[in-house]
Amino acid sequence: MNEDNPAFRDTVPTAENICRQLLDDVAPLFGGDPARLVAVHLRETPERSATAYTEGAIEANYWFDFSAARRTISPHLSASENETLFGISTGEHGHNYRARLTLRADSIPPEPALGTEEEISSLIRLFRTQLDHKNLNRDVDALRGKPITTESLARLILQSGPGKVPLSRVRLHERDDFFAEAWNDGGMFLGMREAFSAAHRLHVPSFSDAQNAELFGKCNNPRGHGHRYVAEATIGGEYDERSGALANFEELRDALGQALAPWRDKHLDLETDEFRDQPSTGENIVRALWPRLDTALQQRLLRLRLWETANNRFTLRRM
Repeated sequence: MNEDNPAFRDTVPTAENICRQLLDDVAPLFGGDPARLVAVHLRETPERSATAYTEGAIEANYWFDFSAARRTISPHLSASENETLFGISTGEHGHNYRARLTLRADSIPPEPALGTEEEISSLIRLFRTQLDHKNLNRDVDALRGKPITTESLARLILQSGPGKVPLSRVRLHERDDFFAEAWNDGGMFLGMREAFSAAHRLHVPSFSDAQNAELFGKCNNPRGHGHRYVAEATIGGEYDERSGALANFEELRDALGQALAPWRDKHLDLETDEFRDQPSTGENIVRALWPRLDTALQQRLLRLRLWETANNRFTLRRM
């Protein structure tokens, strides 16, 4: 990279700098397109990634793992309240956690980029020493007398970072399909993912066969094709100091499952009402899913994502 790409003759090819260069290189390709480039995501390794935004902001992401045991309870709730809110999770259990630390700047800062590698490595070692192979209810002094939830743990990691490495946000997965995310402005988010299988054909009835073939390629196959879709619903709100929870896990999971149920193992174009008169593109799928899921979640839905393939994702956000 340093020798073969002129852009990095005098610029260090950090993940952030490569991501920004990719954005600059790719942006002209969207010059005549109604869609506009918003961001470029770059994954350097499973533990390291970056995001560059067209308005100039840049983010550095660092992932790390740790294992810990816990009982999901709040000392501020009664036994029956804990049981109602957290169910079987009030019993002792463990998780293989995966955390993402995000640092953000309005533009690429002077080198080194967002924190040095040694500063980030030292911070991750600190978190692992504090949390790895610990019982969160008994062994972590910073959590004594506080709710033990995924939300509270994400918040603790965010607030425990030293000032010289200012974290913008922390995402914490307690399982692959469930995460909490704490932001340095006080925001708290919960995300739930669920997969479903369905078939479809990308086809616009008002277009000619040639137009459909040009626009959708092999995805316009008259016999259709299938996907194992993954939907991710994210809700937001204020952190509840009493319960430590943003929402009931079971209710969030059930709402997403019930919203997806009418499409599961169906041909979207032939067996569902939503796509009889409009093409079942990823954009239209998230738009059709939003209202019934948002209603089930009492209008708390903030972001809805849909993966059609590992490389193909659609996102709808509440503005």
